[in-house]
Amino acid sequence: MTPQQPRRHEHGTETPAWLLRRERGSLAMLRFMTWLSLALGRRLTRPIVYGIALYFLLAVPAARAASRAYLQRVLGRRAGWGELYRHILAFAGTIHDRVYLLNDRHELFDIRVFGEDLLPDAEDASGGLLIFGAHLGSFEVLRTLARKNARHKVCAAMYPQNARLLNSMLARVNAQVVLDIIPLGQLDAIFTLNERVQAGAWVALLADRAVGPDPHLNVSFFGETAPFPTGPFRLAAIVRRPVFFMTGLYRGGNRYDIHFERLADFSASPAGQRDATMRAAIERYAQLIELHCRLAPYNWFNFYDFWKETHRAPR
Repeated sequence: MTPQQPRRHEHGTETPAWLLRRERGSLAMLRFMTWLSLALGRRLTRPIVYGIALYFLLAVPAARAASRAYLQRVLGRRAGWGELYRHILAFAGTIHDRVYLLNDRHELFDIRVFGEDLLPDAEDASGGLLIFGAHLGSFEVLRTLARKNARHKVCAAMYPQNARLLNSMLARVNAQVVLDIIPLGQLDAIFTLNERVQAGAWVALLADRAVGPDPHLNVSFFGETAPFPTGPFRLAAIVRRPVFFMTGLYRGGNRYDIHFERLADFSASPAGQRDATMRAAIERYAQLIELHCRLAPYNWFNFYDFWKETHRAPR
């Protein structure tokens, strides 16, 4: 078995391919790039990002192939090398910007927010909710909204094991980030998450990738079925709070557009209808991702064959 092959488990599901991929780079290099970015600033270090994107375009054929397959779906034609590079460059650019966003350097960016009025009022102390994002654009731009909202603490639930190097680097940028993370995959994760939400926090997580051998649901995505994990939506059903979709689309330069959409409200769903509510929520989640991919095609950052994993047995 090669490191890239899915690992089958006894109960019929498989470890997703993305989870088995090793991180590229070294901690020393990431730390150096972080230090350089903060020391010299965004404008002077941005040219380095162009070189990094070119390296990945040429040196990582699996990511290049996944980019080409996705872009063909969203563009409706075969993507050229320039478009492949633009796709990888957008990803590298958002990683670079993450250093500044997590360091609360929000003045460097031009950020527009759409759908903010859908969220609970800042004075609503009982407004705990879940915010589901995807590997689409930047999730860290959510911190710009959190900075304006002192009443509702925003924290992230994430699976940190597949990004130890990157998380270590980000912790050096802002140690407070580590305190705001609920690590998924631990026994007490659901209790911690529920406790935060019931206390009024907004808990954000990326819901488009399966965590370990997580059951999934095959739903329509760009005209073909693709597997979406049910785990995040089961969490939402347990905590019984409203769920919103969020994406921070990178628009080039220093511009980002944050979009919020209503996704589901498990607080109002009777126990006997939770499965139907969960399925409807997953289908709408896939539709919203596809909608925003079409609005900003180069913001899709799942660099593996997202559709191919439909071979896993559905639950």
